Amino acid sequence: MKSIKKILVANRGEIALRVMRTAKRMGIATVAVYSEADRTAPHVLFADEAICLGPPPSSESYLLMDKIIQAAKSTGADAIHPGYGFLSENATFAEKLASAGLTFIGPGTHAINVMGSKLAAKDAVKDYEIPMVPGTDEAITDVKEAKKIAQDIGFPILVKASAGGGGKGMRIVEKVEEFEEQMDRAISEAISSFGDGSVFIEKYVTSPRHIEIQVLADSHGNTLHLFERECSIQRRHQKVVEEAPSAVLTPQLRKEMGEAAVRVAQACGYEGAGTVEFLLEDNTKFYFLEMNTRLQVEHPVTEMITGIDLVEQQIRVARGEELRFTQEDLKIKGHAFELRVYAENPLENFLPSTGTLETYERPEGEGIRVDDGFREGMEIPIYYDPMIAKLITYGATRSEALQKMREAISAYHISGVETTLPFGEFVFNNEAFAKGEIDTHFVKKYYTPENINNSNAVEKEIAAKVGLQIYLNNRNKLKTIKRPQSEWASRT
Repeated sequence: MKSIKKILVANRGEIALRVMRTAKRMGIATVAVYSEADRTAPHVLFADEAICLGPPPSSESYLLMDKIIQAAKSTGADAIHPGYGFLSENATFAEKLASAGLTFIGPGTHAINVMGSKLAAKDAVKDYEIPMVPGTDEAITDVKEAKKIAQDIGFPILVKASAGGGGKGMRIVEKVEEFEEQMDRAISEAISSFGDGSVFIEKYVTSPRHIEIQVLADSHGNTLHLFERECSIQRRHQKVVEEAPSAVLTPQLRKEMGEAAVRVAQACGYEGAGTVEFLLEDNTKFYFLEMNTRLQVEHPVTEMITGIDLVEQQIRVARGEELRFTQEDLKIKGHAFELRVYAENPLENFLPSTGTLETYERPEGEGIRVDDGFREGMEIPIYYDPMIAKLITYGATRSEALQKMREAISAYHISGVETTLPFGEFVFNNEAFAKGEIDTHFVKKYYTPENINNSNAVEKEIAAKVGLQIYLNNRNKLKTIKRPQSEWASRT
């Protein structure tokens, strides 16, 4: 059993705070690292100790492996939690930590390497009866041969970077005449984004849902799943709204997907918390997409419906402990939603919005959780992901959690920068979303900036009518009968 008495969190913002809060509850000391742009950030002030890594750019601070290891050693930290993003899925970083005698709170390097490549992941799970999207299982080297394969699969097809993520290095090809051009673009983007131009092709599932399964595994051979999250509401192939459980999975389909996710984790000898992602077609057929070898941004919705602290489980597994519960112990209780609140302008194609948080008032109340890393008066740095917070709501039913989210969005007041709160309001008031009739094309189907403008116009009209009615009611109440002024009122 490894001893973990002090954890350095190699990240920033809300996830750094999230990890530190659990560590503190477990009686474990924490070390924050920060760039000069984050000198007074909440995660820095919350930690027991803090070390500056360097200038604001992540390449000069949060991505400096050796400096992070030096910070851990100088503060006596014996473990490092990477959060998500930055170095969280970097096998070299995990190897460096092991060489330095530090515990990496995450999976082994083999799992990171295998699942870090979509092609390697496909190869690893092919003998585990995992449903796969029809396509190539090797990198494309012969364009003409690849074109023939694409025609056999049937258009539309998807050209994908093997090392890709976040929608980069991904191209939809509608017809054979576009194939070579779109493939060249995908390769170019993959090289510039990941330094790896390997691409493959697969059938483009036209209207899928994006369903992911949370898995947990220890070093004693126990692997289980904590049910699913629906992540179909996306912009630019990146998630914006998530929920757990999905509104469409039957108990049987949930069981099949959960068991498939467990097999994927076992295929690479996974340990810790990870996520297996699937595409769901026609609400009946599912296909393996990829595995993320880290904690996901949307992990809180799983915590809300299971009562399991995933960061605590990560730490326990890293210490060598056996999971304290079995698959049979886990039950879904209630429903949860998450809205990612980004400093982006939804009226301008979600362009980043920088500035100072002149007003920052968080919603509060039963069933409302806000994971954030900012406070009023702080600036939104231009150097990092523009997420301000994650707004999570929980209810006994989907409709209850949905209504709480609507109320929480209304009570979340931010000024100084544009945010995705108006977009979230649009989504959670959308009739199709309320019915659970969604897929990954939801934004393209239903959303335009005019939707928000129209919604704002209606709200202003309603507010004006309500204000007028209140004024008229008060005016009537204030009418009094004129009487002679009393003697005491005339005294000066």
